[in-house]
Amino acid sequence: MFAASSFAQDNGSGGKDNGEQKAPTSRAERKKAKAEWKKQRKKEMSDAKAKKEYHKKYNTKKTRKRMKKTAKKAKMVNENKREFFVKRWFKKLKK
Repeated sequence: MFAASSFAQDNGSGGKDNGEQKAPTSRAERKKAKAEWKKQRKKEMSDAKAKKEYHKKYNTKKTRKRMKKTAKKAKMVNENKREFFVKRWFKKLKK
């Protein structure tokens, strides 16, 4: 009975680190970790933006206009908004 309880306590306290980072404990450590995270996040976002701009740059004007139009349409659909009322009024009716 006593052996089983001591085994349960020792089970999780192995001497190995499982590759997990310790959470920063002091305020200074948390602040430093947050600053590093922000710096990394900013770099990732700028890389993503650069890729998007590069992609846009190497398309024709017609293609860019089509891309802009479809992106706008997708945004409207995702936000559950309707088409402009004048467009709806004068749209061809389906038979």
